Amino acid sequence: MKTHNSTHSVKLLLLFLISFPLTDIINQILSRSLNVYGVVPRSLEHLSGILFSPWLHANLEHMAMNIVPLFVLGSLTYQWGSKRFWKVSLFIIVVSGILVWLMARSAFHIGASGLIYGYFGFCILAGWLSKRFYLLVISLLVAVFYGSMVWGVLPIRQGMSFEYHLMGCISGLLAAKLFTK
Repeated sequence: MKTHNSTHSVKLLLLFLISFPLTDIINQILSRSLNVYGVVPRSLEHLSGILFSPWLHANLEHMAMNIVPLFVLGSLTYQWGSKRFWKVSLFIIVVSGILVWLMARSAFHIGASGLIYGYFGFCILAGWLSKRFYLLVISLLVAVFYGSMVWGVLPIRQGMSFEYHLMGCISGLLAAKLFTK
């Protein structure tokens, strides 16, 4: 029975991760018309963007830049367990979206990078907090291979939502503090 639950759980993870490029294909077919569901700070009309914006991307290049770190960091976050993964994912999506809605500059904010930065923050801190060897190794590997992501929280590139990166990372660090034993 445990193997069935484990297999089912991994299938749900893969379905979740695959939902990002599938949504992007649909959005591409619809001439990116779904992007109106992005986060526009302090706009009541765009409150729904808090939940939907991680699935929306400006173009195929934007999606392509997000897909590998989303799969890698999402899968690594999953190492803390299925239930924790879903709690952490929902927490990051909602909290980073609310923070962007409240504090970001006025623009459309879309893309999975807030979630990616959330997973990054979670993986870095949660391994240290868990004090479990293999989770600590994950934290170290994420720091080594993805450490340069920290530059993405600074406003150094025109047209990039550094706010989503920053708020995602903060949300991931908070999730690590809240959901790691």
